[in-house]
Order: sequence, then C-alpha cells, then structure tokens
Amino acid sequence: MEATRIIAIRHGETAWNVDTRIQGHLDIPLNDTGLWQAQRVAAALAGEPIAAVYASDLKRAHTTAGAIAQTVGLSVVAHTGLRERSFGVFEGKTFTEIDMAWPEDARAWRKRVPEWAPEGGESLLVLRERILQTAQALARQHMGEQIVLVAHGGVLDVLYRIATGQELQAPRTWQLGNASINRLLWTPQGFSLVGWADTRHLEQETRDETHT
Repeated sequence: MEATRIIAIRHGETAWNVDTRIQGHLDIPLNDTGLWQAQRVAAALAGEPIAAVYASDLKRAHTTAGAIAQTVGLSVVAHTGLRERSFGVFEGKTFTEIDMAWPEDARAWRKRVPEWAPEGGESLLVLRERILQTAQALARQHMGEQIVLVAHGGVLDVLYRIATGQELQAPRTWQLGNASINRLLWTPQGFSLVGWADTRHLEQETRDETHT
C-alpha cells in the first residue's frame, strides 16, 4: 500500500526553552545553540530523499526548517496548522509564575485535562484535532514520498500520541528534544511510529567554542 514517510522535527533551542518560559504562539527566535542544532539536523538529513519541507510559521520552527530546506534544495512551506499550542494568558510566563498566578489552572494543565484550556488558549482536544487534520492533509498530498514537518514540542507530543494510540491524559514517557529526528508513517488507515528521538547528529561533533 502507498504510504507517506514523515520526518518530524522539533525546532532548535530558544532562550525561553532554557528559562522554562511558555512560548505558545509568541514568535521567539532560536538562540545560538538552536542555530547550531538547526545546522546539525540539516546535515543529518542531507542525503535523504525529501519531497517537501513544511514548517510552522513561527520563526523558531521556520528557521530550523530553512536550514533543512537549503541543504536539500527546497523552499520552506509555512503552515499555521503546525503552530505550537496556543497558551493564551500563560504565554510569556515561567512555570513558577504560572503556578503562583493561576494555581487551579496550573493543576489542570499539569494533569493534562483534555477539555481544559488556559484563558485565550487551546485545549488539548482542540490541539489534537488541529494537528491531526493538518498532518493528514499534508501527508495525503505526498503519497509514496517523504516529507519533513518542523514544528513544536506540543505538536510532536500529539503526533506521538496519535501514532501510538496514547490518550491525551497519559503521562509522557517519551522525549521531545530540540532538533531530534522523529519518523512516522502515514497511510489512509492512520499514523504509525517508525523511530523516535534520534539525537545522534547532535553528538557527532564537539561544538566550536564560538557557539557555547
């Protein structure tokens, strides 16, 4: 049966990742480590047959995708459906600040209550439907080919759950590392997992001192 191979990449590191500050739809750029990671993942995918590179339009994902696209001779196709979960009033706040300002909401967030949403943001149910519809639509356009999707931690988490049948409330036991390589397969019957959290390309070389 014809299938679409998907390489799903989380964007490189940002300063807000380091600070445990919620980014959501805020447009935060990559830091120096993130830029290095983008080049490393691009180099790791250089020999792959890739038909298209899709990315969230937020610059941390789009910049990461740009490095990959340049390496394989393509342009990035931006898609708002690949954006991170919208966190509304949580955006720009650290985990500690959220716990202090909205203790009840923080508990619902940490318990992964599917129908709960931060004020002005998305619930996990809404996020899952958005990601499922977006990924299916893109995969359907590339039957028999391989595509790259560059997105965010929340997006990758949903893709993993969809491919493995994990419930939205199930505790996360898998990694969502910046610039790791994750592989999925899509057929009209759904998504399946091929490989996850490959970070060998981030370990192959010692970073130049100018990037520390």
